[in-house]
Amino acid sequence: MLDNIIVKLLLAPLSLLYGIGISVRNSFYNSGLIRSVKFNLPVISVGNLSVGGAGKTPHIEYLLRLLHDYIEVGTLSRGYKRNTSGYLDVEADHSASEVGDEPLQFRRKFPNIAVSVCENRAYGIPQMVGQHPTLQAILLDDAFQHRAVIPGLNLMLTEYARPFFEDFLMPSGRLREWRSAYRRADVLIVSKCPADLTVDQKHQMLEKLKPLAHQKVFFTQYTYGDPYYIFNSGYKKILDKDTDLQLLSAIAGTDYLMTFLNPLVATVTSQEYTDHHNFSEDDLRDIRAQFLRIKSPNKLILTTEKDAMRLEAHREYILKEDLPIFVLPIEVEFLFNEGPQFDQMIQNYLLNFKV
Repeated sequence: MLDNIIVKLLLAPLSLLYGIGISVRNSFYNSGLIRSVKFNLPVISVGNLSVGGAGKTPHIEYLLRLLHDYIEVGTLSRGYKRNTSGYLDVEADHSASEVGDEPLQFRRKFPNIAVSVCENRAYGIPQMVGQHPTLQAILLDDAFQHRAVIPGLNLMLTEYARPFFEDFLMPSGRLREWRSAYRRADVLIVSKCPADLTVDQKHQMLEKLKPLAHQKVFFTQYTYGDPYYIFNSGYKKILDKDTDLQLLSAIAGTDYLMTFLNPLVATVTSQEYTDHHNFSEDDLRDIRAQFLRIKSPNKLILTTEKDAMRLEAHREYILKEDLPIFVLPIEVEFLFNEGPQFDQMIQNYLLNFKV
């Protein structure tokens, strides 16, 4: 704890310089010196103040499940860590290295929606509409800091265990902007809540959040399905107390996932990489070596949906070595029976949209 405080203090000057730069940039947008663009179709932004881990991808998928049967909806992401550039429509046979793991995940799970990537959303939206002229709404993935576009509805996520109001600017903390930037949000979503969150705990969080009069606040948790084999979603496993897991992950944090897994299985051995890590051949050999060290007749490798997109690059090795890699699907669930209220809010925005 003391070491962590000392590191934060040493990095504080860099955080201050970073914060000054962010303040200058935002002041240019706020004053109109740099113009933001508003589009003539509904644009919903899903983002956060912190670096990674808040659960943007499952919340985008929640919105897709809510909307895709009723309107033509698409998603636009920057395609983080892809080796391509510019605007690109995502196809199911793309690789994660070409389009990014999350956009590829959207495309595979929702084959009938438009999924595109572009670093510049203000440029990407017109391109996307040109390629998909029947689009009626666009979901922007991780665009809270993308001030070049004015979304019609701005959703900001913050983790229950790591809320933005207890965090600090990078590099001493995880915040991309000053805490006060939360004021730009129309909706605040407290994500990754414990399943047994009480009403009292909810109200304590609301007191700390200090939402503005116009801001609606919702609380969500993850629900997990049965793991499926990485190359065959129809082949599933049921996790139980006889199962020994090797958790393979390259996500922003595993605490929430470990809280779910630990009481469910016999043991969990966690093998973690940095967020969005591109797995190498050496990594796969290390993964196999660690798996072989687990002395159990009932063991498997468990990974996340996002990580599975990048592991596909090593399909030949995984099949050759017969590695039992299974993928754990997740969905978002609203607490306190607030799902219908959230759904209605989204529907009202779309129905009442005006340019």
